[in-house]
Amino acid sequence: MVSTQLHSRAATFTSPVATTVETDWRRSLPTLTGSSFTLRELRSTDAASLLAMLSASEVARFISPPPTTIDGYERFIAWTHREREAGNYACFGIVPQGMTTAVGIFQIHQTEAGFATAEWGFALGSPYWGNGFFAEGANLVLDFAFDVLGVHRLEARAAVQNGRGNGALRKIGALQEGILRRSFLRNGEYLDQVLWAIIDSDRRHTRAYDGPSIH
Repeated sequence: MVSTQLHSRAATFTSPVATTVETDWRRSLPTLTGSSFTLRELRSTDAASLLAMLSASEVARFISPPPTTIDGYERFIAWTHREREAGNYACFGIVPQGMTTAVGIFQIHQTEAGFATAEWGFALGSPYWGNGFFAEGANLVLDFAFDVLGVHRLEARAAVQNGRGNGALRKIGALQEGILRRSFLRNGEYLDQVLWAIIDSDRRHTRAYDGPSIH
């Protein structure tokens, strides 16, 4: 899980099956459809599921402290809607096929006006690790970031000790650019983070080999 902030601030990779894109994402996020899940805007009904999935120690270990109550997640979800309406941020819930509530999130927030530079993070409940949700979902979110938000440079930060998160970022084509020393405070300890980035030309190069995404 990568540098995901759940408070008021913010293997083999398969190609996305389909993406539904709306032009005015500030009014509501599009639903992005994968082979066995959908990515959609968070709803208040996701609060209990997110609390159960993202509070587990193996998930929360490398993310900023998540809310500890259902009410806390409801406030977080309401905040994501306000920030989306302001044009600053997008947060997708990961909903497995056959379920109605989210078991994880992908989020993108601008670090430069107009999303020229943005940062993304993700967190997924451990029962769903290793089943391709991240691989496919990340490609859907990357398409949204570069094609819809108009991102030029997309950054991610992952604790050096976070082998799973760093490996996932490497496999989707992110490039390691450096080490941010003692940049992430977790459980009273400052951890080093790896800085990863994908720029729009990187994404175009990847698509030249993977084939076009379907919108």
